[in-house]
Amino acid sequence: MIDTDQLFARAKEIIPGGVSSPVRAFGSVGGTPVFVGEAHGAQVFDVNGVGYVDLVCSWGPALLGHAHPGVVEAVREAAKRGLSFGAPTRAEVELAELIRGRVPMAQQVRFVSTGTEATMTAIRLARGATGRDKIVKFAGCYHGHSDALLAAAGSGVATQGLPGSAGVTAAAAADTIVVEYNDAEALARVFKEAGEQIACVITESVPANMGVVPPAEGFNAELRRLTREHGALLIVDEVLTGFRVGPGGWLGIEEGTDPDLVTFGKVVGGGMPLAALAGRAEIMQLLAPVGPVYQAGTLSGNPLATAAGIATLTLADADVYAHVDRVSAEVQAAVTDALTAASVPHVVQAAGNLFSVFFRDEPVRNYEDAKAQDTDAFRRFFHAMLDQHVSLPPSAFEAWFLSSAHDEAALARIVDALPRAARAAAEG
Repeated sequence: MIDTDQLFARAKEIIPGGVSSPVRAFGSVGGTPVFVGEAHGAQVFDVNGVGYVDLVCSWGPALLGHAHPGVVEAVREAAKRGLSFGAPTRAEVELAELIRGRVPMAQQVRFVSTGTEATMTAIRLARGATGRDKIVKFAGCYHGHSDALLAAAGSGVATQGLPGSAGVTAAAAADTIVVEYNDAEALARVFKEAGEQIACVITESVPANMGVVPPAEGFNAELRRLTREHGALLIVDEVLTGFRVGPGGWLGIEEGTDPDLVTFGKVVGGGMPLAALAGRAEIMQLLAPVGPVYQAGTLSGNPLATAAGIATLTLADADVYAHVDRVSAEVQAAVTDALTAASVPHVVQAAGNLFSVFFRDEPVRNYEDAKAQDTDAFRRFFHAMLDQHVSLPPSAFEAWFLSSAHDEAALARIVDALPRAARAAAEG
């Protein structure tokens, strides 16, 4: 039997915080994180072989469940031919064509390895296309950890951003304007004051990094109108929603957005390190080697990652999305019933099959609302679920994910665990 407390202590000696990405450290919920040894279908198994029904799904890419045989076989066959070439491959062409087939505005595609690279490159491309320096983002929307996108809100709606992390210089944040999400009037004021300096607005199609906060009706369309009116580009980040909430992501569900650039990640690589930016051909043609905007990466379009992506998008047919939509709706309803029965204030917010549970009475429209929830109640709820071998995202500010591998047995385990967890949440 492996002592995970000791393993975590050992990890912290050699890895900052003991983890390679902060949320994994259980900092907001407390306790020792689950060290995963393997995962299959709807379950992850810890290093001692204990199984947990998984509602994280590797933060999204496990749309088909973990270690889907078709995806694993595609990667295995690709690995036989070599792990990395640093050269063009047919697979990246085929995957790009699959993406364009699902998202018609993605006229051209450039592959990178991470969502951070995709959004960073999209911002650089927007600046190159417009000759402008300033960008606009929304508070609570996360677009990776590049310096300009880690800016925090300044003191006024149209003030320059402030560094949102140690190591981010004031200069790096100075060209980033941070606006409250779902506030189209505030964005209009920003454009009135600084429109000729703004290269782009970047937004999540549906924010899912402060919890799932759907755009107000017409909000994304208003972003499109304002950016077009002022000659700025609109970048839509679909790293979390792309190919997960539907075959074409949120862009395939909500009409009227029509961005200039879009970023993909997670599902597009089927669990392997892969992301992409895509958009109108005349803008994408500004990327090197055709145009003056530089971007490069030895591992971009890696043959194993593109093989996993092709297999995932090929297997993710209408039946897969129908199943994920159904089981997600069932879990949402069961969570609502359990928390209501225990008199726990809560609201469940969804974007298709992606959803979050906020421990507060009122709907969440922006980051300030999201922060005004009872995170202690979530912590109690989280650990009660984990004790019953159901693994939730270890933060009150994250989305919950299901997969086509979540069958009736997995759903039963989730539903059975909820009443006890709801009572634990109510104890505060």
